[in-house]
Formats: sequence, C-alpha cells, structure tokens
Amino acid sequence: MSISKITDTSQNNDQLYSSLSQNLKIIKNTLGNSNDLVIREVTIGKAEQYTLAIIYVDGLSDKITISNAVIDKLKLDIEASDETEIDKIIRYLRDSCLTVGDVNDIFNFSTLYNSILNGDTVILLDESSTGIVTSTKGAKDRAVMEPSTESVIRGPREAFTETLRTNTALIRRKIKSPNLWIKSRIVGEVTKTDVAVMYLNDIANDKIVAEVLSRLDRINIDGILESGYIEDFIQDSKTTIFPTVYNSERPDVIAGEILDGKIAILVDGSPFVLVVPALFTSFLQSAEDYYQHWMISTLVRLLRFFGISLALVAPSLYVAITTFHQEMLPTPMLISIASQREGVPFPAVVEALIMEVAFEVLREAGLRMPRTIGPAVSIVGTLVIGQAAVEAGIVSAVMVIIVALTAICSFLFPAYGLSNTVRALRFPLMILAAIVGLFGVMFGLMIILLHLCSLRTFGVPYLSPFGPLIVDDQKDALVLFPRRALLTRPRLISQKNTVRGHKYFNTKKRNQKNV
Repeated sequence: MSISKITDTSQNNDQLYSSLSQNLKIIKNTLGNSNDLVIREVTIGKAEQYTLAIIYVDGLSDKITISNAVIDKLKLDIEASDETEIDKIIRYLRDSCLTVGDVNDIFNFSTLYNSILNGDTVILLDESSTGIVTSTKGAKDRAVMEPSTESVIRGPREAFTETLRTNTALIRRKIKSPNLWIKSRIVGEVTKTDVAVMYLNDIANDKIVAEVLSRLDRINIDGILESGYIEDFIQDSKTTIFPTVYNSERPDVIAGEILDGKIAILVDGSPFVLVVPALFTSFLQSAEDYYQHWMISTLVRLLRFFGISLALVAPSLYVAITTFHQEMLPTPMLISIASQREGVPFPAVVEALIMEVAFEVLREAGLRMPRTIGPAVSIVGTLVIGQAAVEAGIVSAVMVIIVALTAICSFLFPAYGLSNTVRALRFPLMILAAIVGLFGVMFGLMIILLHLCSLRTFGVPYLSPFGPLIVDDQKDALVLFPRRALLTRPRLISQKNTVRGHKYFNTKKRNQKNV
C-alpha cells in the first residue's frame, strides 16, 4: 500500500471544511446534483458516534471493490478500534483499514473532483477537514484485440485500447526494463486528460525528452479527445503537409521505436500512440519487416519506395507526356492512346482531375459507410463509374488504368498519414504538368525535396539518414540488413547509448582484432 499526501497550496480558498454537511452541499452544487454521483453516508464506531460519507461516480468506479474493500472494512475495523480522536481515526483508516492498492490524503475540493471523476472513491469524515481518496477505478474498457489499421501476416495480434494504463502495461510486457520511465501530464482545462510519456532513460536523448515535456506543458486548450490534438500542438512545422509525428496502434511497433531511443506519447482515450522524433523512413517501414527474412523485407521496402514514386507522379507524367511530349512514346502506344482519346471532349489534365476526384469521393464514401456495405459501395461505384465513363467517351481507358494503378500504390504505405499526403500532392503536380509539361513535374518534385530537407522533427532532420547521409544508418533505411548486423541505433536519435547488445558487439570487435 502506497501512502502519500496530495496537496494544493495554490488555492487557499479551496480547502475542505470540517463540517461534513457543508462539504457535501458544495460537492452536490458543483456537480449539479448529477444522478451518477453517489454519496453514501455511514455511521461508524462502537457507539456509531462518527459519520462519514463515501463519494464516487457510478460507472467510473468498481462497485464490488467499494463494497468489499471500503465499506465493509470501515464498519468492521472501526468497531474493533479503540481510537477516539478524529485525526487518529483518519490515520487508522488510511494506514490499517483500507486494503486497496493506493490511499492518499486530500485537503481541497479541486483534488476531490479530479479524483472522483477519474474513478476513485473519496471518504470524508465529519469534524475533519482532511479526506481520504482510494483507488477504485473500474470503468468499462475495450478488450485487447487485433489491430484494425496495421495488419500483418506474421507478428503479434494485439493492439492498444482506449485505456491509458492498459496501453502502458502492453508496452511494459515488451520491455521489461527498470529504465523504461513514464512521465505523466494532465492536459486540457476541462477534460483533464491523462498523458504519459514513455522512454528508456539510458537510451533516449535527454534534450528531446525535456523538449517533449516542455511542449506538452505549453498546451493551452480546454479539451483533449484524441492523440491527434497532441500531435497538432507538438509538431515542429505547422504548415507542412507531411506527417512529422508517427503514430501506431501496435505495442510491438512502439516498443521497437522506444528501443531505438525514440519517445512514445500515450493519451488516455486514444488507441493510437504517438512517437517522436519521426523520420520519413519510419512511414515506409512495417513491423513485419523485422519478423521475416531480411532479403524479402528489403524487396518489399524497395517495392514501397517504388510505389510512393508511382503514386505521386504517374497521373502527372501521363498529362505531361500526352500534352507536350508525345515523341517520348513508342509509335504503336502513341497511336493507341490517340485513338482512345479521339472522342474525349476534355484535355488530359481535366480528364485526370475528374477521375482522381471521383476516386477520392468513392474512397471517402467507403470509409464513412457502415463496414458491412462500405467496401461494396466503393468497389461497385468504381467499376460502374469507370466503365460508364469510358463507354460514354468522357474519359479514356488508359486514364482509368493510370488512376487505378496510383490508387493501388497509395495503399502500399504502412502509415496511413503518408498515404494522404501523397494523394494530396498529386493534384498540384498534375496542374504543373498541364502548364509546362515534364519541366513542371521536375520543378514540383524539386520543391517537395527541398521542403523535406528543411523539415526537422524535434531537432532531427526529417530525411535522416539520407540527408544528411549517415552510412551506418543505411542498414535499416532503404534496405534492411540481417538482424546480427544491426548493432547500432540511429545516430541522430540515440546519442547516449548507440550500441545494441554490448556483450555481442564487444565480442565481435575482439574477434576481429584477433583475426
């Protein structure tokens, strides 16, 4: 049983009164006499000379724990006690009677409200201005299930839930180290949302940890309902379309990032955990890459990089070539495309924009529809609209192929955030291609590359280890080396302890010297 005192000296006018009836009146008025507020008054002592009130919120607290470990223990133990002074009774209740795991003293109303709204139970005694808060959290939460947005063929089948303590426990099951530290913050003036920062103290960069905590402390908002709120406040650049904060609902992914020296941010009520610093390569890497043969993983990674290139520039290349650079196509292909576009009344750029917008509308409609009919609506809509548009002569068949190919490539990314970015960047590239052809496409790609080079995520270059070029970190970037070769952590992230497995690393160096 841990015993501590929770005080708030900043608000002297917020202190509890010694009159129980006055305290209960203030509590009821403050909470609006809500029907889920439970206040049970109990008389205790051999002569039932003491009155106390047990206060909790129905639905947030565990009634069985309150009945067995609080109410029954109070009545039985106080009747067997010889204590007569009220201060000694409170100390006796706190130290000897209550059998729950966490018992604290409270002295003000703000702490009382925060405790009962978090699922704890508060005990107030008449003729005492000191209360007791006991941990009785028992709100219903979702069971640990399989990830819905990051599915893999081989790997763990567990995902985070909306409960903060469940999520921290899932990570601790992966990393059983005393150096896995948790720093807690409460964000949101109204919602009072619990936020936990997890990192390995002997690996993570202390400056980055301090910066994360500092940015969390500077957040001034009334409510935090999802981790996306935190992401918007703590990211370095507010104007970039590229995601600079990584998120995942898989405990194994977050554990791997923490082992690299990164910092995880968990928000109560959200199954998605944030990770900083987030590099561009992080959004193209999957957890399954590390669970299968390294050669297969390398081929899949190369396929993802090819997919992002195709999803980004395929429509704009089609517009540029068919509008300005027909000589680049072989004659049979040029004749085939020209014959297909013979009856199309729109320029190539308008044709591409129509199909891209139509696909995005169908994709969004499929996401918002109920799961039972959402996929059917998107698939049937795509087939019907595509075939009907070709038969009506509004678009060409090759344009439908281009849009379908880019759509499939945009789903290659393990991270959904980068997929949205690539889809959004296709439209300005198509417009540039319609204006000046391939020169416009190259100009747009150069602007994107320069923008990526200028981005920082908590002081770390976004394109690391490509820019700046770090040779040692190339083992886990575009390609993946065997696990036995990944002996160092990313240099710009973990500067405190860059070596994985000191024993194996030192043995290998010693063997090399002997040879």
